[in-house]
Amino acid sequence: MKKFMQNLTGRQIILGITGLLSFLVFWILLAVSGFLAGKEDSQNMADRWSADGGVSQVSCFFSPRAAVDDEAIQFFEHALDTALVEASITQDSPHANARLWADAYSATGSVTITSNKASVTLDAVGIGGDFFQFHPLNLISGVYFSGNDLMKDLIIIDEDAAWQLFGSNDVAGQIVTIGSIPHMIAGVVERPQGRLEEAAGLDGSLVYVSYETLANTKGGELPIEQYEIVMPNPVSGYAQQYVREHIGVDEKEVEIVEDTTRYQLLPLLQIIAGFGTRSMSGKAIIYPYWENIARGYEDILALLLVFALLFLFYPLTLLVIGLVRAWKHRTWTAKSVYLKVQDKWERFLERMRMSRRKDRHHAGEKKEKRQKQKKVRVRKSKRVTTEMPKEPGGEEENYEEME
Repeated sequence: MKKFMQNLTGRQIILGITGLLSFLVFWILLAVSGFLAGKEDSQNMADRWSADGGVSQVSCFFSPRAAVDDEAIQFFEHALDTALVEASITQDSPHANARLWADAYSATGSVTITSNKASVTLDAVGIGGDFFQFHPLNLISGVYFSGNDLMKDLIIIDEDAAWQLFGSNDVAGQIVTIGSIPHMIAGVVERPQGRLEEAAGLDGSLVYVSYETLANTKGGELPIEQYEIVMPNPVSGYAQQYVREHIGVDEKEVEIVEDTTRYQLLPLLQIIAGFGTRSMSGKAIIYPYWENIARGYEDILALLLVFALLFLFYPLTLLVIGLVRAWKHRTWTAKSVYLKVQDKWERFLERMRMSRRKDRHHAGEKKEKRQKQKKVRVRKSKRVTTEMPKEPGGEEENYEEME
């Protein structure tokens, strides 16, 4: 190694150092990408649902013309249970109430909320299913509620709405009215902040209500805009394909995304390849704020991937050039390499044979030693037996008995 370093020119040393630095930057960019992808809780439901993998998170975004309602979602859920049974996909968890899948759906609108102090009109998300498992917002006070609850009179507001309504963010349990119907505040959440979040639609106060509550404000009819599910994915792409074939909506009226893999290498390369056309769409779909944020992260991660590949290209180019030059100036032939490898192999076999002979020799010595020790123990035991003293009076007693 020392001789090799001494033979390097100054130019070669500089190229080697810059190549190593470029390779280091490549790994740093990959680490940053992994960190950013891990921050997106709304895209990592599959990891939270099953640490062992084997599941996938799929999202569907509908146009208003799709006219999907909660009955259509219930029909899909029933068909999914039947399909999993027919495919022999069963729950092997020891917990009695463990589920194979979880889902959520939502629609957006606005509602007017009235407290004993103020009345405000807020953007609203009407939720059904396990919405807050997919979107674990940061709770300031209170608890989440489930869209599956029998009672549909719970809401969650962000801290800005809490201050507007009550002048405090510790308002869990307070009663407000929506359309003259009393509702209880289950919890207060922190609204996500940041450039992407504001651009995605989180630029004002927000309230989460049940899908039924939001539908009632619209006269009872409200098309579902988004559906998401985490379900078994025994083979790659199974979950997405199943949803695509059974969701019951024309492909022109729905956008289906596999969230579990969207930040991986191949999907990001597809985004890079589609640069310039990614924003074009003939579908009348409005994405919710969390999907807008996810698409923003896709763009950022795709850009980081471009830079990472550029930084990787430089050291790889240097490596290829070095290998080509080494090949041209080689002082060896295939035959010499073969003979050298053969010689090393024969030396290795000879060392193995010598090692086995030594092992057998040591084993023989140990056996011989054990045999000698055994003979010594036998001789000692015989000597002890012959020299054992006779009991006093023994011969006289025997003589008297004979008389």
